[in-house]
Amino acid sequence: MKLLKLPLVIIALSCYAATVMAQTPASLQTVIKAETDLNKAVARKGIKDAYLAVADPEGMVFKPEPIKITDFYGRIDKQPGKLTWEPKFARISASGDLAVTAGPYLYTKDKSDTGKVYGDYVSVWRGTLADKNLKLLFNLGIQHPESTGNYLTDMKEPDAAKATSPSKDPFNGKTIILNTDKSLNASLKLSALGTYKEFFETEGHFYFPGFEPMMGHDQIMKFLANQAITITAETVNAGRAASNDLAYSYGRARIRKGNIVSNYNYVRVWEQDAKHRWNVALEVLSAIEND
Repeated sequence: MKLLKLPLVIIALSCYAATVMAQTPASLQTVIKAETDLNKAVARKGIKDAYLAVADPEGMVFKPEPIKITDFYGRIDKQPGKLTWEPKFARISASGDLAVTAGPYLYTKDKSDTGKVYGDYVSVWRGTLADKNLKLLFNLGIQHPESTGNYLTDMKEPDAAKATSPSKDPFNGKTIILNTDKSLNASLKLSALGTYKEFFETEGHFYFPGFEPMMGHDQIMKFLANQAITITAETVNAGRAASNDLAYSYGRARIRKGNIVSNYNYVRVWEQDAKHRWNVALEVLSAIEND
């Protein structure tokens, strides 16, 4: 009889741990610290060594095609220049195993003003329930002219009410995000304006090369209408936090403006609303060479 009681104890402890996880969500300071530590490491050790030190085993950068961080930085010489950045957007899952940051960066090639490159970056960080030491899963960005306005800060602590216990089938959570991302891409074939209005959060963020980041339906809809572009996209992969409140997806997109067709990689960050509907909190499009 004693042997039969052990699984029940394990189940009880697992349920208790899941309940505690939902009641005491991770702190946003965890990912802010990861960003701060990386920034300091870049200044101290250089871009190459700093990024290699924080790379997730499956981590990728987009240069412009997606390539493993370890492969890209492992085969180049020490990268010259100075890189600085500041997170203005940040999210972390209640379970602390998935996070995202975004904000302006400045890359200075040399001491001249012509050697300065301005833009915005997006980083997705991943850890495990056992080890909350976040590693860099994705890093990509856009270039644009030097910003003339003030950046809006959008940093939100995880909402414990939206977190749920880890699924018994971890692949199911990923499948839901994959299917949702595919649904968005299917909708794009009908209308980019309608799709972004339906799938984006009211204050969602949109990053497009050559332009400063846009925030909110009004700015995004105005941009899409003024640019008169059509978008098609294909999902590559996705992932979801154990607490089921934050997720990501990525893939390839093709944008047509008149007779010009351009190719991009995209990364989307998803959040659940009060009705457990997945919405895009952030999307970044990174330009790649045309076929």
